Amino acid sequence: MSALTLRAAVTAFSPLAETIGADIGYGTATLGVFGMLPTAMFGLAGLVGPVLVRRFGLERTVLMAMLAAGAGSLARVFSSGTGELLALSGVALLGMGIGNVVIPPLVKRYFGDHLASISSLYIVMVQLSTVIPAFVAVPLAQAHGWRISMGVWALFGFAAAVPWLVVLRDRRGRDTVDTTALPASTPQTGKVWRSPVAWGMAGMFGMTSLTTYAMFAWLPTILSDAGASAAFAGTMVGLFALIGLVPALGAPTVVARMRNPFPVVVGCMVLFAIAFVGLLVAPMHLTVLWVLLLGLGPATFPMALTLINLRTRTPQGSAALSGFTQGVGYAVACVGPLLFGVLHSATGGWLAPFGLLFLAIGVLLAGAWQACKPRMLEDTW
Repeated sequence: MSALTLRAAVTAFSPLAETIGADIGYGTATLGVFGMLPTAMFGLAGLVGPVLVRRFGLERTVLMAMLAAGAGSLARVFSSGTGELLALSGVALLGMGIGNVVIPPLVKRYFGDHLASISSLYIVMVQLSTVIPAFVAVPLAQAHGWRISMGVWALFGFAAAVPWLVVLRDRRGRDTVDTTALPASTPQTGKVWRSPVAWGMAGMFGMTSLTTYAMFAWLPTILSDAGASAAFAGTMVGLFALIGLVPALGAPTVVARMRNPFPVVVGCMVLFAIAFVGLLVAPMHLTVLWVLLLGLGPATFPMALTLINLRTRTPQGSAALSGFTQGVGYAVACVGPLLFGVLHSATGGWLAPFGLLFLAIGVLLAGAWQACKPRMLEDTW
């Protein structure tokens, strides 16, 4: 239920952005700000999340995150101005971003012996929270108005808070750590930014996110520029999002069974490269194939989320690695769609923007080389 809230505020808004702008009075320039807001707030959550975990514990932090997601999503539908809409959307997105950070260590705490299956479950829920609001936003708005269309997703945040209230009541607020299974020499705290594991994870996660968000933002324009109709371009974006369910289901299990899953990352980069070349050279020929390959390439996203738990010994280590990975990763991803657009505007073509993406997958490979090595964060921080 928590994972099902983690993208709703993003994809419930995007299809309605122009309609909302016409109603409350913002232009196309402001759309770029709204486009960067999710990754900016997710990056901020990577800094804030670990601090809240140390202060309040995992369970209280995720409860606050779900309540913030619900409250922000509900309050923003009453906005009458652009600043108000931005601020309240920021509250909802910060709550969801903190949820991004704390769910991996919660999986480690409660399901340490079922990491692959539970990771698959929550990552699939994240994918569904991306796909479903995008598909139903416009029909709901046409039937009931944009405020109802966006507001219904607040219910998911409030509903996800209820089980955590039950958990906290059962634990009476305790936030204990089992350290009996740790080697005596294992440090309980450390400086995560000193670890090559952490930087590798951040590179892997950040470059996957940069590439994915750039494609979400620009794939319709790439196809429209090649002569596709708006309906076809929109369908291809939906397919790109939907195909992400396949690696979400399978990648955590594959990663958990491999001592070093780096060869899988190499395979993903090959899929990315073929898709990039296809969209650059022949965007209107075999388009579905290019988009399918493009949707399978980000299997490195569920891989990274699973590795957060596989490369740590404790929920505290998992929380630290999760916060660092997602904080740095989303901060980098924030500039992806912007740089892609700037390069397109500067050159008038798509070669330079796709050159940026090829550079990104090169950095991704370098990061994954470090992240996939069979070693623990606590031994390197």
